[in-house]
Amino acid sequence: MKRTHPSPTRRSLLKAAALAAGLGIGVVGVAQAQDKAPIQFATLMDFTRVYTFLTSEYSQGQQDYIKLVNMEGGVDGRPIKLIIKDHASYPERGIAQYNEARSDGAVFFDFLSTPVANALMPRANEDHLPMIAFAHGRADAADGQKFPYVFPAAAIYRSQAALLLQFIDEHEGGLKGKKIAFVHIDSPFGKEPIELLNKVSALKGFELKLFPYPVPGTEQAATWTEVRRYRPDKVIIWGAGPGQAVSIRGAVGNGIAPKDIHSVIWLSESDMQSFTGDTVVGLKRFTAVNTGTSPAILKRIVDKVITPGQGSGDKAKVGTTYYNIGVASMAIAVEAARLATKKLGAPLTGEKLKQGFEMLKDFTAEGLMPPLTITDKDHQGGGWGRVSEWDGKQWAPKSDWSHAFQDVVWQLIREDEAKAKK
Repeated sequence: MKRTHPSPTRRSLLKAAALAAGLGIGVVGVAQAQDKAPIQFATLMDFTRVYTFLTSEYSQGQQDYIKLVNMEGGVDGRPIKLIIKDHASYPERGIAQYNEARSDGAVFFDFLSTPVANALMPRANEDHLPMIAFAHGRADAADGQKFPYVFPAAAIYRSQAALLLQFIDEHEGGLKGKKIAFVHIDSPFGKEPIELLNKVSALKGFELKLFPYPVPGTEQAATWTEVRRYRPDKVIIWGAGPGQAVSIRGAVGNGIAPKDIHSVIWLSESDMQSFTGDTVVGLKRFTAVNTGTSPAILKRIVDKVITPGQGSGDKAKVGTTYYNIGVASMAIAVEAARLATKKLGAPLTGEKLKQGFEMLKDFTAEGLMPPLTITDKDHQGGGWGRVSEWDGKQWAPKSDWSHAFQDVVWQLIREDEAKAKK
């Protein structure tokens, strides 16, 4: 006979029933206890190996926001419990942690690692458990029909590159006739925007040349020598972590003005600390959330969590790029949980939470991010963002929230899916 295992929800009920029996609580008491049991979100991330430049600040933002949510009554009276573990970006470790968290009743997952997220996307679909891949991961995760339980919930990499091109076209003298150098780490992440860049190049009439550099990105000297010989009008850098500062030094050291350098989302205040004075003032990047503590949601975190001494990390990181991205990622999930519980009732399941994500409409997390609308077809939410500029002290917005070339982005997603079928 085939052995069957109880679902996470049923397993939790059985545990509650056993506990209630031991305490002499009746069936009604079990139901009441279950109604107020914590909602479990699993944040299984890389704190120690590849994504160390990002994860601590990101997780700090998530933890502080959840503390705020719980202080303010949780979701329908139920607190949220974060399961936090380190998978070090090893897919096999991430899978084991996913299985454990799933068995413990987690209904939502964040892996913050492209290799681990890609490995678990099929499982999330199979198990009907939503996962977020905020602004990273494979492009076709934006297709809610193909991956109904995966939510990028922000601009995928192709959409980020598209917005940078649109900014150059509209604010920096146009694209037509320009020479653009794409300087990128030689990895799947680094190559992700290339097809988008090629297609927009044909549409807008600019010349594109690719300049890859080897992983992990700490050695780029030869690459930037080649870029200097090319004499580009504009440069787009596509890396993450320490390699980004290396790219900036390589560009400036080879005569490229900071105002002509444009970056993917992964460029933070920490990356800029090694540049003094006005050395790199004018450098631009794609931005998915507002920085600083001006957004209302950040003010409440400061007032209720940070000032009373309940913060999860270094106070100096509150309001930084990666901290605020962490807040945004969790605010999206919490709002989805609220919508699902309000409209579909408790208990919150993976199936209900998925529908909650797809109920999000013009959600800004109190001004922290661009209006996010997720449908059952578009799990990217439109690919919105803005361009910001380093002013020597902080990232200053240089454009309104917008999106660009989404017809091209979705054409490429469809092409990818057709190739996968073959």
